[in-house]
Amino acid sequence: MSQLDVICVGSATDDVIASVARMPRADERVVATSFLGAGGGPAATAAVALARLGASVGFCGVVGDDDAGLRVRASLEREGVDVRWLTMVPGSRTAQSSIIVSGESRAIVAWPAAEPAAADIPVDASRWLHVDQSGFAPVRAALSGVTDVRPRLSVDAGNPLPPGDLADVDLFVPSVSSLLTRYPASAGREAAITAALTDGARVVVATDGSGGAYLRGGDSSAADADASICVEGFDVPVVSTLGAGDVFHGALLAALVAGDALPQAVRSANAVAALSCRALDGRSAIPRRDELADFLNAHGGVAVPMTVTT
Repeated sequence: MSQLDVICVGSATDDVIASVARMPRADERVVATSFLGAGGGPAATAAVALARLGASVGFCGVVGDDDAGLRVRASLEREGVDVRWLTMVPGSRTAQSSIIVSGESRAIVAWPAAEPAAADIPVDASRWLHVDQSGFAPVRAALSGVTDVRPRLSVDAGNPLPPGDLADVDLFVPSVSSLLTRYPASAGREAAITAALTDGARVVVATDGSGGAYLRGGDSSAADADASICVEGFDVPVVSTLGAGDVFHGALLAALVAGDALPQAVRSANAVAALSCRALDGRSAIPRRDELADFLNAHGGVAVPMTVTT
């Protein structure tokens, strides 16, 4: 069996999203300016971004056999995501979210996704495994029994992860805020990045929205081992930032499997995440490769605007 580039493991949701002029107060009724249904979930949305950008990608997770689960499966199949590892559990309820968006603010009420079983995770079918908070523990358990060549492990740490070290994590990608929450004793961003590397992560990329992303580890380090490279973000008109972090993770891996060096891959991911903010949902505005190339060419080509931070 030929290997896929990436298999994303974790959450897939069926979402209802409302856009409002302002967030409602308690017991208040407001009228939405837009109202739609869309697929979501960190790992599933990353898979869609990978597929849009030309990577071969599969999804491993759990949904119910209800209407929501059928919609989740169909939406991934339409994007070209391999769903052979998507388990549909009879009588179970698919994860769903009700989301209110007002500008860059949001409120989310979620029915959580079930974790896949470690035994159901394909550890020999891809070059990379990418996990979110639902896939982290079972993938770590599945990989603990692998004695031969194993896939590289990418971790979306935007949502809280189970406590523990980060041994064998090749790519650890939190937001700056979630990184500081994980390491509350750290004296700021750079100390928290150092703490993640000390915990075992080989490369850390900490995202900061339109402020760009901070990277350290592997071959990306600045001359000072305690300093990070900041790759600048893009200032674009924003309809909603919903799902932009999940899109960033998929786009980062798509660039890496295509052979880009890490700073270039981060710049590409910044661009894809920015472009995804053109729509209310987290998926419909994800660009394909040609559109991404045009956008990057219009913003300085392949050069990577970056600074060294301490």
